[in-house]
Parts: sequence; C-alpha cells; structure tokens
Amino acid sequence: MAIFINEASKVIVQGMTGSEGTKHTRRMLASGTAVVGGVTPGKGGQSVDIDGHSLPVFNTVAEAMAATGANTSVVFVPPKFAKAAVIDAVDAKMPLVVVITEGIPVHDSAFFYTYAQEKGTTQIIGPNCPGLISPGKSNVGIIPANITGAGPIGLVSKSGTLTYQMMYELRDIGFSTAVGIGGDPVIGTTHIDCLRAFQDDPETTAIVMIGEIGGDAEERAAAFIAEYVTKPVVGYVAGFTAPEGKTMGHAGAIVSGSSGTAIAKKDALEAAGVKVGQTPSETARFMRAILGR
Repeated sequence: MAIFINEASKVIVQGMTGSEGTKHTRRMLASGTAVVGGVTPGKGGQSVDIDGHSLPVFNTVAEAMAATGANTSVVFVPPKFAKAAVIDAVDAKMPLVVVITEGIPVHDSAFFYTYAQEKGTTQIIGPNCPGLISPGKSNVGIIPANITGAGPIGLVSKSGTLTYQMMYELRDIGFSTAVGIGGDPVIGTTHIDCLRAFQDDPETTAIVMIGEIGGDAEERAAAFIAEYVTKPVVGYVAGFTAPEGKTMGHAGAIVSGSSGTAIAKKDALEAAGVKVGQTPSETARFMRAILGR
C-alpha cells in the first residue's frame, strides 16, 4: 500500500517544456512513474520526446485529463505563473496537485489553497516541496528514487534534504510513502493529513515525522498523534541551534520569543509519546529500535 500515489497514478507535468520540467520529467520516467503528458499554455498540440517517451503537450489541465486520464499533476512553473497553473488544475478537478515551485508569494499560495478548499475536489501538496514517492510505484517531484526501496515506514517532512537523509539512513528497511510537505507559511497537505493517512494505511507500520522551527504545526500534530495515531512515531525537529528572530532556510522557519522553538516542539511531541532525536541519525536509530532492525 501507499498514501496519495501508487502504481495507478497517471501524472501530468505542468511546465514540462521548461528546463526544470523536462529534467525532472526525465527523472520521474526513469524511476517508473507513469508520466502521460504535460501542460504549457500556448504549446498545446506539440510533443516532447524524453528518453524514448513521446509525451503530448496540452494547453490546459482539463484537456490533458480528458486525453490521458491523468489523476495527478506536478507543477514546475515559475513563481509568477504558479497561481494560474494551480487554479487551472483545481478548475479541472485534478485530484492531486503537487507544487514543487519555490518562491511563490504567500498571498498567491493562500489564494489557490483557499480556492481548492472551496472547490473541494483537489488535494494540494506544497508549495516549495520535493514532492512524494512511493518506492517502486510512483515518484512525483524531485525526490531521488535510488536512495531507498519499498518498506513499512511512512515519512512526512517539512524539509526536502532531511527527507532524503532519513530515506537513506533507513534505506535497508524502506518506505511505504515519503511525503515532503514544504516549509512555506501556507501549505496544502499538512503533517496531520499525512499522519492520518499513514495511520489508516494497513502496510505502514511506523512513522517518521520531521518538523522544523516556526509556527505551531508540530504542536498541532502532537495533539493529533495523542488522540488518533496508534502506530509508533519518531520525530526530529530541525533548528535546535537557530538564533531567535532569524528566518532559517524556509520562509516559515522563524522563531519569535518562546513560540515555535525546537525545544517547545520536542516537548509537545514527547508528551504525545513520540521519541524525538537530537539529530536525524538518532531519530533513525529510534526507528530501528522500534522495528527491531
């Protein structure tokens, strides 16, 4: 099993004809993802040949869905065009939209997230995220496919690079799905959404949750774990040494006073029964202990 994507996922790439879109379409195809086409307004009717795959290009997501049966979109569109791209996907009732683009203005993200919520038919992952992978089934985004295999661990992370590190640290055990949700102040899919899905997935037996300083998402996730999650959860919170008041990496990773600190998040998670490592490697060791590996 897996969450959100699997071998039945048919993926279109919004922005496939751009350099980033082409590069990562090639990587997704190489990892076995069923990429069925792309969307670039004004280039409909063309095709792109990538490593022996001739992929059609459409002007709109609705046209792409009608022609290919796509049920997942991944967005590699420059920040100033990202809002329109996501709205196009939401209007087409695309079930899952994975927004990789970094640097989208927060008001644009807030608009398309609210728009998707109002329409009620589209799940957004991101923006500013690495996407998600169900090893051996589908890889939507920029996560390296060759660093781990399929297994019983579910992973949800705000950080792209820490996603990769945790996947590598536990590569001999493997993952059902690894989801990078992004670290912007406004994102679609949250820790809680992923925790719920992993709890409900019969083949995910344990969960790794990676957070970071800023906001209260981890504290809310801790409350959800205490109430709903019965599977073992281990965690890591990036930013134990971060200086107060300075944005660290992600736009949402900023600490103000005692709010949003790594220590506060660690305390909340541990109160919910989550073992929290001081480093990613220690967190991986906690998971090994839980699984007897």
